[in-house]
Amino acid sequence: MSMLLPRIGRRRALQGAAAGFVAFGLLLWWLLPLGDEPPRGTITFSTGTPRGVYQEYGERLRAEFHKDMPDLKVKLLDSAGSQQNVRRVANGQADFTIAAADAVETYELGDRRGAGRLRGVARLYDDYVQLVVPRDSDIRSVSDLKHKRVATGLPNSGVRLIANRVLRAAGIDPAKDITPVSEGIDTGPDRLRNGRIDAFFWSGGLPTNGLVELARTSEVRFVPIEESLVAKLHGQGEAAHYYRATDMPESAYPSVQQGSTVATIAVSNLLMTRKDVDPRLTEWVTRTVIKSRDRIGADVHSAQLVDLRTAIYTDPLTLHEGARRYYQSVKP
Repeated sequence: MSMLLPRIGRRRALQGAAAGFVAFGLLLWWLLPLGDEPPRGTITFSTGTPRGVYQEYGERLRAEFHKDMPDLKVKLLDSAGSQQNVRRVANGQADFTIAAADAVETYELGDRRGAGRLRGVARLYDDYVQLVVPRDSDIRSVSDLKHKRVATGLPNSGVRLIANRVLRAAGIDPAKDITPVSEGIDTGPDRLRNGRIDAFFWSGGLPTNGLVELARTSEVRFVPIEESLVAKLHGQGEAAHYYRATDMPESAYPSVQQGSTVATIAVSNLLMTRKDVDPRLTEWVTRTVIKSRDRIGADVHSAQLVDLRTAIYTDPLTLHEGARRYYQSVKP
């Protein structure tokens, strides 16, 4: 009997170890990317306007996707910006995109087609509203834009959404009190340089190459968007609550700011997809976005701000199941 007990104990110990190993294996299967083979096929990524951060980021992400998933073809679609991007993903024209949180919330509040299928992948970086005028302009505040020629962004862009809200907060009717011009970051700087507009709005990551180029060739300055406007903005509805008062750091455009910060507002950008997109694919996409931060950030400064600790906060969107699996796998 005394010899039997140790054998039973050893057998039970071995059985327990085997059960633990199986459980550990199942845990790894759940946490690690789904399958050893990288996803393949074709996806569509909606980006933004030429010379804008969305497009630059999208182009470099495609290169990183190719490294990790060589058999995955990524089609990039230019777009007007956030509003068009959200709509494209919701209705199936695109599989992934980047959009500002206020544009996402605006689409969802409108109960538009496919809104319930939208899902978050990662919070990326913040867009800063940048109101640009010639250095010798008499425009010193948003209220001074009345009766001026103002580029408020392309239709269906995030810039248009924010610009119109900022103007209303300052007591300006965007349709009646200014001459609105539909220009984006690809054409607005040239129009300002040539005197065809008096000011233009841009909302994007810092710095945006289109403005860096403008600063090299023209004397311009930024008009502050004072904190007092933020409370008025928030009074415009739920989507406007995604705006927060902040300062554009002096390092954004040193030759323009000359050591000074600029009061403005910011809103977070989200990488997003749809509920029906394959969880395995989304898990791989999420991993590539996070681990390529520094490489992409060498060319697109905004990408340096992608942070694993905050990436999961994709409000107002629920995290996609594939993205959740990735974040669980790297949770400390």
